[in-house]
Amino acid sequence: MLAACTPAPVTAGSARAPAPSEDATAAKGAVASGQYPDLFAEAGYRREETEAKVEAAFQQLFHGNGTDQAVYYEAGSNAHGPLAYIHDVNSDDVRSEGMSYGMMIAVQLDRKAEFDAIWNWAMTHMYQDDPAHPAHGYFAWSVGTDGVANDEMPAPDGEEYFITALYFAAQRWGDGEGLRDYSAQATRLLTDVLHRERITGTTARGEMTAMNLFDREAKMVRFTPDVANAAHTDASYHLPAFYEIWARVGPEADRDFWRQAAQVSRDYFATASHPSTALTPDYGNFDGSPWAAPWRPESADFRYDAWRSAMNWSVDWSWWARDPRQIELSNRLQAFFEAQGMDSYQSLYTLDGKPLGGGRTTGLIATNAVASLAADDPRRLAFVRALWEHPVPTGQHRYYDGMLYMMALLHCSGDFRAWLPEGADG
Repeated sequence: MLAACTPAPVTAGSARAPAPSEDATAAKGAVASGQYPDLFAEAGYRREETEAKVEAAFQQLFHGNGTDQAVYYEAGSNAHGPLAYIHDVNSDDVRSEGMSYGMMIAVQLDRKAEFDAIWNWAMTHMYQDDPAHPAHGYFAWSVGTDGVANDEMPAPDGEEYFITALYFAAQRWGDGEGLRDYSAQATRLLTDVLHRERITGTTARGEMTAMNLFDREAKMVRFTPDVANAAHTDASYHLPAFYEIWARVGPEADRDFWRQAAQVSRDYFATASHPSTALTPDYGNFDGSPWAAPWRPESADFRYDAWRSAMNWSVDWSWWARDPRQIELSNRLQAFFEAQGMDSYQSLYTLDGKPLGGGRTTGLIATNAVASLAADDPRRLAFVRALWEHPVPTGQHRYYDGMLYMMALLHCSGDFRAWLPEGADG
């Protein structure tokens, strides 16, 4: 029987709150209770208004005008059926991040046709099936709309969303054959993510060596499997809510690893977030300190990747309620942005809160609203209302802003849910 859980600069060694005890985690998350919070209802909006708002945003971003509204583009068909991609309009490429977001949005909204078309395009144009290639078993993080890779190596957050969306699809729609054997496809990807051995081979950038996407000793997602930079991470790639899913439906031999990885990520958020602002850096070291990548030294600051960190820890709290530190993190983050001015806060900051520009952006408004899933201060509803009042993104920058906006609507409406087999919600 199928079941959905239905409504409802820091340095290593800095002083932090200890990990929660069993007694401190007695709260029941949405996955176990079946009650996913509807933050829009709490903010005073009627359910029918919320449903209309979610549907309108989906229709605009997936089926609106291709010139300045849509990011979803149909691209013919092949032997596996229709093809479609999510277009990063500003960069003029297709990213594994956006494709996996598109699949997650589609499965949450019961849009199987769009899900299958995106998945078909990803497997046709982004997946590396050459066993001699360093990216074997992964998706190129950036390709052109013609399917030619700009960079053949993966960005692990794409794989994380692909895997989880596929497991959810198996529960919503059942497994089919080939690409539509969703659970088998997810398990194959998840096995490679954890167990794929080193491969040295030729890429468009020359000879490279790459390994698995999770460091098995650190129990932490890597920034990249490229060995030259594999001993680093990205806070926004940490998705403990998803690891708990994998610990229930993934390969049985690996389930304990994923349970431990979920707690490691919770600890990582507590360590990597600034003690005053709760801002995290774009890139980090495994010890929680910021990493200024040689080619991108500004990655030690709070920038575009890092917007998603609060979304990740807040969804984890909402779904699983395992770490009360996440409540304090969201309270601290929202207090910081409230102090910056709700209508004027910037999108880029140093970790200690110095503004670096970027203007007021939809993507950060969206993720700050999702932080309300964990926050318990009354200010939380002001961030939810800010999202509600913001229009669906259009124009040149509608891809990243639009994907985060759409997922935030689902999270804040209680419509972003964990689809699990009966009995797997404990």
